[in-house]
Amino acid sequence: MAFPASPKHWQLRTLRLELPHAGGVLQRPLLMGIVNVTPDSFSDGGRHDSVDTAVAHGLKLVADGADILDVGGESTRPYATPVPADEELRRVAEVVRRLAAASGVPVSIDTSKAVVARRAIELGAEIINDVTGLQGDADMLKVAHSSGAGICAMHMRGTPQTMQDEPRYDDVVSEIHAYLAARRDALLAAGIPLERICLDPGIGFGKTHAHNRELMAHAARFLDLGAPILVGHSRKGFIGKALDQRLGRPATRDEIDAATAEMARDLAAAGIQIVRVHAVARVRAALIRSGTIAS
Repeated sequence: MAFPASPKHWQLRTLRLELPHAGGVLQRPLLMGIVNVTPDSFSDGGRHDSVDTAVAHGLKLVADGADILDVGGESTRPYATPVPADEELRRVAEVVRRLAAASGVPVSIDTSKAVVARRAIELGAEIINDVTGLQGDADMLKVAHSSGAGICAMHMRGTPQTMQDEPRYDDVVSEIHAYLAARRDALLAAGIPLERICLDPGIGFGKTHAHNRELMAHAARFLDLGAPILVGHSRKGFIGKALDQRLGRPATRDEIDAATAEMARDLAAAGIQIVRVHAVARVRAALIRSGTIAS
């Protein structure tokens, strides 16, 4: 089967999300803003763990330029403690409902649990973003198929509890490319159309800092998979580590966000269609400076 080199849209549950193009070339990446409704996420755990603060944060991200909001109720940082489905639902359900009603942009549910995905979709979510590539729950493929939601399948080696235990690859880019191609084909075989599929190489999920740098440098390799590519590099440890070494001191959050934004500019230049970030305004400003987004 031949796959399109540059998809023009991503079909969601009720919406078609256009991937902005000009003259057949990607004009700019879409910005997915992160709404963590957790006490223990690696970057902002506890800052938005009430419904009101999470909703306010999501609306601020939209005002800053987010095209999508990704709501998650379970931390997937290394060695994070798993959260029962009922607790995850308690955290995210009302946030999803209110943001889907008020934000004006598609809401994504960041979960690997079918019951959470199903309920979030009932409450208005348009996208299922699953860090396990829809392999962590046997019912997730059925929910993905029946719901009509947009699907983002990510690569992760192992689980959050094991993924950073000496991850090894012979060729990290080629191996993850092969994995994502296999997940794409599995989704197609399950009856999910290609236009609903997005793929994510999983920066920071079962990779060393060197692996992450290699994936970032060769992100364009994934564009031949025929689906939009999402990259979530925001505030990941490899950025802070490189800055610490260069500066000779621990990098500040502002410095890490600045580096995240410049990397997003490089991803845009490579043709990556979606970037998942915490500091939406900072990334948008970097894209404006580069000419990728008009001011």
